[in-house]
Amino acid sequence: MRAIVIREPGGPEVLSLEEVPEPELGPGQIAVDVKATALNRADLLQRRGVYPPPKGESTLLGLECAGVVAAHGAGASGPPVGTRVMALLPGGGYAERVVIPERMALPIPDALSFEQAAAIPEAFLTAQEALFALGRLEAGQTVLIHAAAGGVGSAAVQLAHAHGARVVATAGSRDKLDRVRGLGADTLVDYKAEDFAETVSQVTAGRGADVVLDFVGAAYFEKHMRCLAIGGRLVVIGVLGGVTAELNLAQLLMRRTQILGLVMRSRPVADKVAISRAFSRNWLPRFAGGALRPVVDSVFPLSDARAAHERMEQNANVGKIVLTV
Repeated sequence: MRAIVIREPGGPEVLSLEEVPEPELGPGQIAVDVKATALNRADLLQRRGVYPPPKGESTLLGLECAGVVAAHGAGASGPPVGTRVMALLPGGGYAERVVIPERMALPIPDALSFEQAAAIPEAFLTAQEALFALGRLEAGQTVLIHAAAGGVGSAAVQLAHAHGARVVATAGSRDKLDRVRGLGADTLVDYKAEDFAETVSQVTAGRGADVVLDFVGAAYFEKHMRCLAIGGRLVVIGVLGGVTAELNLAQLLMRRTQILGLVMRSRPVADKVAISRAFSRNWLPRFAGGALRPVVDSVFPLSDARAAHERMEQNANVGKIVLTV
């Protein structure tokens, strides 16, 4: 099969489309012929050599896929061959075929294309876990969502809005913010020109945000601690702005703040199955009627993965960048 291969760490130019062995189909697994996959920031980090895959998993890039069930391993009973499915992956999505535990497969709603479906798993499952499992967001509460024009951010805005929360969303340009407004954000902040902590204080009458989804890390940590409500939850999903921050433990105690970390890739299969099943029950039906929608920024052929990576590195995308296989 063909797949994108990295022979040595580096920039987008190291991505190469080559022939590689097909993944072995094990017990309880299904093989999926991949029709589309999507980019994630983790792909860029792995390409640079700083974010290796979990031990024993595929070394190929790609944390999600959409495709068609091609075969069953021993003991696997479904979904039937020919079924359109999408799934979260620990790696391997930049290829013509992947193997996954059968219970990880999510049906693709009839109204969605493979390209749209590929934009769902990593973004929406991460957003669901961050908002509700860790952040315990409730209707009527306020959530601050950074990188709201990105994959996880745009998914989180939609889920929080659908849940009845008040959404304060940040992005780096008015054009991106205009796109985010259409997803259900109540208050928009251009983080390059405005102070998001002041905005949160204003819209909550000084109370603060109940939940913050943080993709930045250390660079925003002090501001986040200031703009959280008493009992607020800071959910750290990324550390683009650094990994080391100074913590005032007295402030943490007095304000009953909770700091929670979230990573999806290295979670046990049982966790990922449970997260996928919860998403299938609670949110997947809403895609059929258009209440939720994957946000696709652009589509590239797998052979042009280099250009797709360049676009993500330029931070030019609104929503997901998709590769067709």
